[in-house]
Amino acid sequence: MTSANLYQRARRRLAVSRAHFLNDQRTRRLAELVARQAPPAAQAPLVFFNASTRLSGMSLNAAFGLLASWSLRLQGVPVVNFVCRRGMTQCVLGTDRREPPKAPPCAACMRQSCALYHRAENVDFTFLPDASLDAALAGLDLSGLSAFTWQGMPLGELVLPSARWILRRHHLQEDPTTLRILREYIRSAWSLSTRFSRLLDEVQPSAVVVFNGMQYPEAAARWVARRKGLPVFSHEVGLRPMSAFFTAGDATAYPLELPESFELDAAQNARLDDYLQNRFQGNFIMAGVRFWPEMSALDPEFLALAARYRQVVPVFTNVIFDTSQPHANVLFEDMFTWLDEVLESARNHPDTLFVIRAHPDEARKGKASEESVAEWAEKRQVEQLPNIKFIRPETYISSYDLIRMAKFVMIYNSTIGLEASILGALVLAAGRSRYSQADTVLFPGSRQAYQQELEALLLAPEVRAPERYQHNARRFLYYQLYRSSLPFDDFLEEDKVWAGYVRLKEFDPQQLLPQHSAAMHAISEGLRGGGDFLLKED
Repeated sequence: MTSANLYQRARRRLAVSRAHFLNDQRTRRLAELVARQAPPAAQAPLVFFNASTRLSGMSLNAAFGLLASWSLRLQGVPVVNFVCRRGMTQCVLGTDRREPPKAPPCAACMRQSCALYHRAENVDFTFLPDASLDAALAGLDLSGLSAFTWQGMPLGELVLPSARWILRRHHLQEDPTTLRILREYIRSAWSLSTRFSRLLDEVQPSAVVVFNGMQYPEAAARWVARRKGLPVFSHEVGLRPMSAFFTAGDATAYPLELPESFELDAAQNARLDDYLQNRFQGNFIMAGVRFWPEMSALDPEFLALAARYRQVVPVFTNVIFDTSQPHANVLFEDMFTWLDEVLESARNHPDTLFVIRAHPDEARKGKASEESVAEWAEKRQVEQLPNIKFIRPETYISSYDLIRMAKFVMIYNSTIGLEASILGALVLAAGRSRYSQADTVLFPGSRQAYQQELEALLLAPEVRAPERYQHNARRFLYYQLYRSSLPFDDFLEEDKVWAGYVRLKEFDPQQLLPQHSAAMHAISEGLRGGGDFLLKED
């Protein structure tokens, strides 16, 4: 590495450190104000826990939990934060996949915790080994660890989504690194769950609030709380920038029930159309990440290829380790099992051009899939079939142009299915999605029924989507954008250092009271048991 590169890296580290230092200072100042302005508490507390979304900076979900807890405290509702103090041998973001692994960056993380939970009621947890558990884990293979249960707690099942997420694959490999990660996650989950159980017995909270509930620390805490009969709420990023989704269900499944009476008026339709116009051009951000740096029209070579076939069917995939996948896998064991069947259909229908589109997030820098659709395509030699066109994740052609020329659209569970329905295409879904519950796509009830539907669509001379799919898709997307996505942009801004990380704005903590913030009104009502976490008006 040249001296110039070393200099640039040093400058970058200095800029990051300074940005986080200034953000921590502002966080502490606001925390001081919250502590001074909070009235005396005279009711059961809520317990907040999030150990999986940040290390040294403030992530969106860390900020959502922090601001929601401040709002409750300012209303006289006590909050207890469950805070990690070297409480896991390997946390999710701090997992090192090298051998031998480094320990998590606990010092930087604890400094950040000191700022986030300044002047709050906190209960720390440290890691406590259990010799009996360690002996039971010794020598277990991949299947044994994945299905491991200890004293009635399904620890293997609880840690699997985190192992898949950090290893960037669904099908885990039988290698020392994977086995070590599973063992350490299980050991850590058990340690923190025993301390969390004691905490719940000690403080007798009215409810528990966790980040998404799928990553193993929060999944273990949620399991313990539910066993004790406590309500557990979870949160994730919303569909709009700087917005949160809170729910009494599983946040990663985005459960959302539209009232049958809900219809869009002229102004709401116009608002949705403005959003869609930007979306269809690739101008949108999700969780602080812009997936489409550019969007290209279909080139003449592709159009010439498509013209040689009777019909075109786009096939849209998802990221295999995404935390939505456990909810999606109801007809097929996983997305790759579905893709294998798509490949068989392509062999049986040589007059159809199948365009398999890999999700752009599959190749995201720093989060690229280790088990990818691109790898699957290479192993299956899909491009040797003349009627398959594979589009790699880093090829930014317009998915919407593909939809417009499609006979029908095949998806697993990605958002593009909802957009395809809005564009008027018939969508055949192979996985459960947040919008399939709203009668927006064709989602058969079984694998056999799916195969029959696919065959019928391929053979049909013409395919038309029922009008209700487009109508319901517009209703659902609007509801998700402007009712369930709770805006935090009055309090947060990008930190200008890391994508997806934020810093607090300067504001009066009184703005966090429900009467001053529609988002905090929805969250406060929901967490206190009397609301649905939805904005009442646009």
